[in-house]
Amino acid sequence: MKRKTEKEKMSECHLCLLGLIALSSLLTGTSGVNDAHVFISSGENVRLPCNNALHDCTSTTWNYNRFRNSGTVELIAGGKKKNTERQERLSLGSKCSLNVNNISKEDYGFYSCRQLVNDKQQEPDAHVHLHVLHVSQTEISAGLSVTLFCQLYSYPRVSCEDLIRSERIELFWVNQAGVKLMTDSRYQISSSSDHCLITLNITLLNEDHNREWRCNVTQRDQVKASITYTVKSSDMITFPAEAEVRRTAGLLFRVMVIIVEFAVFAAPTVILLQIICARRAGRKDSQHPEETEINTILE
Repeated sequence: MKRKTEKEKMSECHLCLLGLIALSSLLTGTSGVNDAHVFISSGENVRLPCNNALHDCTSTTWNYNRFRNSGTVELIAGGKKKNTERQERLSLGSKCSLNVNNISKEDYGFYSCRQLVNDKQQEPDAHVHLHVLHVSQTEISAGLSVTLFCQLYSYPRVSCEDLIRSERIELFWVNQAGVKLMTDSRYQISSSSDHCLITLNITLLNEDHNREWRCNVTQRDQVKASITYTVKSSDMITFPAEAEVRRTAGLLFRVMVIIVEFAVFAAPTVILLQIICARRAGRKDSQHPEETEINTILE
């Protein structure tokens, strides 16, 4: 039996390697252009890159999908904005990137940049996953506590749990110094991997007036987006030290109101009684002694 030479073995090895690469491309659906993941906080402006741009943007089309089975919305066609509800917030930037101003949580989703020349696609689509970080709060409870919700809105191509694992994404709360908040008697922190959601329940103290709480999202240990939230102090927010003062002041005010009301309504009655007594006394003085004695007996 003829033995294979080293050259033949190397050639077979190369063929096997090329076959594995081709099989991997088929299984993963690689298009030749890497998908970009962009993280942004609500209220900010964002730039979505177009990694397949040609020499100008007259061939550029930007499409958008929010949900897996939702219809595609055409935002830009032939380098010009389409008539959509977000038209005023959209513009083309350098290298045909898509600029979106004043991001809201509804802007998250799957964006694709396509190049069409004479209705023929020139390059594979450039895909951008836009993840929006958003914070909201509950009303402050009677027990002087509040819950903050920090959620990462993402295109549901995969579950949030898979996204966190594959992209090594982490959500967490930090204080004003940037230190992670840990669970203790004042902070209760819970998370839900299914919805990329982390909640922070705070028992409020006097020093929490207008204090900032910040939620961070990291990808592979690098901060990608951060959003700050301030619990506003208002007439509806009453902290413990102020509560006692306000209760005392309210009680004194109610007592004063009762005294004033009593004085207002009682004064006419006192005056009327004085008038009646004076008239009766006058009538008695004008009568004869005998009449006075008879009236006294009758009375």
